[in-house]
Formats: sequence, structure tokens, C-alpha cells
Amino acid sequence: MTERGNGAVGAENRTSVERRGDRELLVTRIFNAPPSTVYRTWSQPELFQRWWVPKSVSGISLVSCEVDVRTGGKYRLEFGADGSDTMAFYGKYLDVVPNERIVWTNDEGEEGAITTVTFADQGGKTLLTFHEVYPSKQALEEALQGSAAALPEQLEQLDELLSSIGG
Repeated sequence: MTERGNGAVGAENRTSVERRGDRELLVTRIFNAPPSTVYRTWSQPELFQRWWVPKSVSGISLVSCEVDVRTGGKYRLEFGADGSDTMAFYGKYLDVVPNERIVWTNDEGEEGAITTVTFADQGGKTLLTFHEVYPSKQALEEALQGSAAALPEQLEQLDELLSSIGG
């Protein structure tokens, strides 16, 4: 188990990243905002695009963000450098319970994961759990070197956004 934080004291400022077996990744963090507010940052494109791309990845932006967050809905995220040479990530929402859970597929390749994000009330704060199940050990290894490695930074950016928008 690895814990990464921003140097601040307190569990609410730490992102915990845990590998479970050969195919699973579990990431948790407590946010000082109610589940309904945290859920909005995952389900409203204008909020989602404000925190999803890690700032450390210079020159890359989210040039298109289409999300229809409902069971059976679809999403498409297009990233690019200065709007050119883009790469798309897309999938469908398998299960959505507003303010509680979002489950989606990552359909851009054969090695796509199933992602579940839950929003649990912790006395006005939110315990966010990000759980991914990969189709193979190799797919998890690749994610740990790529997209999953950025999760602590992304969740730190989410924390900053939540502080600015309030409950």
C-alpha cells in the first residue's frame, strides 16, 4: 500500500493507492465536501474538465468533454496538445446512482478496465473510493505506469476545486 499526500496534516488530505492482487487498484481519499458536491464534479462536464487533467502534464488539455452520466449513458474525453494530435477515451456508464456511485467502462482498447467511484457520507465529508478492475495483470501494470499514476495529483486538483466551489 502506498500513501501519497500534499504534505498537509490530516487524513482528509491524503490519497491512498493500493494494489489488490494482479488486476485491481483501489484509491481512496476524504474530501471536505458533501457527497452531492463531490458527485457534481464527476458528473458535470464544466466542473470535471477543471480538475481531471494533471497540471504536471504540460501542453495537454481536455479539448472535448462529453459526459452523459446516467445508467446506459456514454462519455468521450478527447485530449490534445494545443487542440491537435488528439487522443480519445470513451466508454459507457453501467450503473449510476446520483450522489452515491458511478460505474463505467473504458472501451478504447481490449485492455480497458471497469471503474467504480463511490461517494460515501462521512459526517458532511465524502469518502471517495475509486476502484478499477483490469482484464489482465499486464493491463494493470500499464495503468500503474500511466493513467493510474496521475490519480493522486488529479484528486489533489479535485480537492482544490471543491475548496473553491463550496458545498
